[in-house]
Amino acid sequence: MKVSDFIEVKDPKVGARYSKAKASAGHFVQDYIHGKIDINTDLMEMLEHKEKIFTFDYVWHHYKFFISRMIPEVISHSKKQDERIVRSHYDDKNDLFNWFLGPRMIYTSCYFEDMNETLEQAQDNKMNLIARKMQLKPGETLLDIGCGWGTLVAHMAKYYGVKSTGVTIAQAGADWANRQIKEYGVEGKANILRMDYRDIPRDRKYDKITCLEMAEHVGIKYFKKFMKQIYDMLADDGLFYMQIACLRERDSLFSGPNQEDLVWGLFMNEYIFSGADASMPLNWDLKRLEKVNFEVHSVENIGIHYSKTIHLWYNNWMRNKEKVLAKYGEEIFRIYSIFLGWSVLIARQGGSTAYQIVCRKNLNTADRYRFIGTTNLGETEVKKKATNGAVLTV
Repeated sequence: MKVSDFIEVKDPKVGARYSKAKASAGHFVQDYIHGKIDINTDLMEMLEHKEKIFTFDYVWHHYKFFISRMIPEVISHSKKQDERIVRSHYDDKNDLFNWFLGPRMIYTSCYFEDMNETLEQAQDNKMNLIARKMQLKPGETLLDIGCGWGTLVAHMAKYYGVKSTGVTIAQAGADWANRQIKEYGVEGKANILRMDYRDIPRDRKYDKITCLEMAEHVGIKYFKKFMKQIYDMLADDGLFYMQIACLRERDSLFSGPNQEDLVWGLFMNEYIFSGADASMPLNWDLKRLEKVNFEVHSVENIGIHYSKTIHLWYNNWMRNKEKVLAKYGEEIFRIYSIFLGWSVLIARQGGSTAYQIVCRKNLNTADRYRFIGTTNLGETEVKKKATNGAVLTV
């Protein structure tokens, strides 16, 4: 098996790159996006053989991007920069995201209770699992930072009776969220603030705070400060839920196993989630939570759920190929095809994963009995359902 079994060279200038059994994944990505090569099979099918047809060394393009764009963005993370990046990615593209996210418009990992559930069922599972992990009660106040299109905010207000507030920097997301609030019939119980997270009013405390796959965008520079901001906005007996994407731990950026993780990460940072440089190993996140006096209650790895989620997104994207091409063109179609297809496999093999983390203020007076008999891990919930609540023995 060789790389030429899967691709057709359209530009003779890059032909030499594909004359051997393996080609650099970095070159493949650039050549495919810019139409210098075509794929003669389904992209996902080709990527299943990636270890046999690609090498994952750095190419010149990676160094150029790292020095000219990524490092300056990591260093800055100013309000102006973050708003520019987020709004350029999300605003005026609701249709594009809908074509792969589906009707729930949730851009975070699902939670599957079995392999046959639909994307929508699994997203509902995830929201309801969060509600149980957060021990939501009617009348409580919930702040969702990085609320996307507002689905979680509307869902929690409607089905759990909380007074929910969502925060997003994207205008298109805020507009969609406000429409959802009306459709869910929770006007007056849910509201959306379009602002930078740093501008969230500090004149009140919330019973519960959630942040689903937004903290990565805060960046390494401000991550600990963001955790302290959340700590200060949370009631003393409140709970904080963070769902965050993480990369696999490694000793070196330039050598060692699983170099594919970093090559994929550079692609993601350049084309999909620019500025999301706080996707770090789990221990990095937990240390910063504990540094600001959070006590971590539970951590659940949902990486395989993410792999399956993205696979369903990929299928949606391919079903809507003609719509994407008609409005956004071939290059955008190819960029998101690589993003979705490659991410399915990266999450499946553990290169990137996601965690659900529940924590509270680490106070001597905290009522820790509250966690006895309550939902801690989703896997436990599924086992209870499977056995009608009976205790499983090994």
